[in-house]
Amino acid sequence: MKKLTLTFATVGLAAFLGACSMDSPGSDDAENGNSSGDSEENGEFTVGLSVSTLNNPFFVTLEDGAVEKAEELGMNIETVDAQDDSSKQVNDVEDLIQRGVDLILINPTDSSAVSAAIQSANDAGIPVITVDRDAEGGEVVTHIASDNVAGGEMAGEYLLELVGEGALVAELEGIPGASAARERGEGFHNVAQESLDIATSQPANFDRAEGLTVMENILQSNPDIEGVFAHNDEMALGALEAISAAGRDDIVVVGFDATDDAVASVENEELAGTIAQQPTLIGEEAVQAAYSVLNDEEVEDFIPVELELISQ
Repeated sequence: MKKLTLTFATVGLAAFLGACSMDSPGSDDAENGNSSGDSEENGEFTVGLSVSTLNNPFFVTLEDGAVEKAEELGMNIETVDAQDDSSKQVNDVEDLIQRGVDLILINPTDSSAVSAAIQSANDAGIPVITVDRDAEGGEVVTHIASDNVAGGEMAGEYLLELVGEGALVAELEGIPGASAARERGEGFHNVAQESLDIATSQPANFDRAEGLTVMENILQSNPDIEGVFAHNDEMALGALEAISAAGRDDIVVVGFDATDDAVASVENEELAGTIAQQPTLIGEEAVQAAYSVLNDEEVEDFIPVELELISQ
């Protein structure tokens, strides 16, 4: 009888110790990061990145810069692609909020429509940083971008230098409602409205195929066009296709962004020039700002990224 009692006691003690070990700090659950608040305890943060479209090489490069910087800083980054759809972008941001990200970087498709998404993040206590394009509403910690107005002026001055005072030119505009389109157009008009004859300004939505189609129409209605300013390189390259197909080699085109395709086109003496935005640096600066915010460090309201003209 004493032997049997001892056996039960031994089994009970083993069960008790086993139960204690289930909750120990060194358990598999803790090692696998299944405990609540694990990312903060390990000094890691997860940042959401909502991009207007990854169909544009500029934003692919921007994302690459952001991802590389996040890896360097030991941060996680989750990217969602709005595909140039403002409604999808709002839903994407709502999804990032549900995933519990620590901060959201937003490259708006539409500067007005994105306000609802930013407000949702504000309500959830998640900081927001805008990238390349700003937002008209909601609370934003900081904005990372080039000076698009200055870039538009730079493009206008270069086009004026190439075509001369009073020349007939056309403007291909970006997505209506996007701050980049509005600001680049403003800068261009600061120069062109006094020095050039703007035959037409038409939206081509930052898209190469639309740039081609719109330029075809412009050539039919304004055959005396001497120069074109496009709000981004994708539209500029589309315009070049239309110009080439029409057998014209007397029209100069200036773009904006300095994507790889555009720079190659400048080097081949096709595209007259492009304004370099340094998308990699924009992505890096955005993640660096996110890191500072999440570590309770002060950041400026606007963090500019330098521009330069790339020309033949």
